[in-house]
Amino acid sequence: MGERTVYFLFTDTGTYLSRAINYCTKQSLNHVSIAFDDDLQEVYSFGRKRPRNPFIGGFVKEDIRSDFLKDSNCAVYKYHIPEADCERVLLKIKEFEKQQDNYKYNFIGLIGVLLQIEINRENALFCSQFVATVLQESNNFKLSKPLCFTTPADIRNLAGLELIYEGKLGDYQQNRMDTERKLVKGETTSLTKQSFIFLLSKKVKSFVIK
Repeated sequence: MGERTVYFLFTDTGTYLSRAINYCTKQSLNHVSIAFDDDLQEVYSFGRKRPRNPFIGGFVKEDIRSDFLKDSNCAVYKYHIPEADCERVLLKIKEFEKQQDNYKYNFIGLIGVLLQIEINRENALFCSQFVATVLQESNNFKLSKPLCFTTPADIRNLAGLELIYEGKLGDYQQNRMDTERKLVKGETTSLTKQSFIFLLSKKVKSFVIK
């Protein structure tokens, strides 16, 4: 059975709500999303449906190139799960997407996290609660607390996560392309060296035989 890579995007937009959450949690990067490609074209979470209105929220497919997100501080991690598990996670997300008009953002649940009061509301989730909910479809994902208490920091501390980028979200794409160019250049240099050694070896053998 093969593996698939999923990506976690942690962001801090610097809004008043974001700063308030940072203050309460004593953590930064308090918004988490899940993605399924290193280009971050498919990014899903629970958050604002309208960038200028923090009180209208729910299931969202996020655009990292939007004016609202591109200036955010962020960290991107990759995480490997079995291919069959990934398919189940994707199926769960598609179920959310089909019923997205029925879901809203769980503001009351945030208060529950702060006060450690278990609050489970029907069709209402906050970002890390959503990510933890869909990841339940993977046997690799284990948390020691209820979903309604899960914070972005809990997901960020998962064993097996690998940090691949940290900085401004708007610079992510350029950084990724620069990294790929360096890798390709490194491979080309390595192949050139191998070819030179191979040719030199052939010439030495030819000289010895003669």
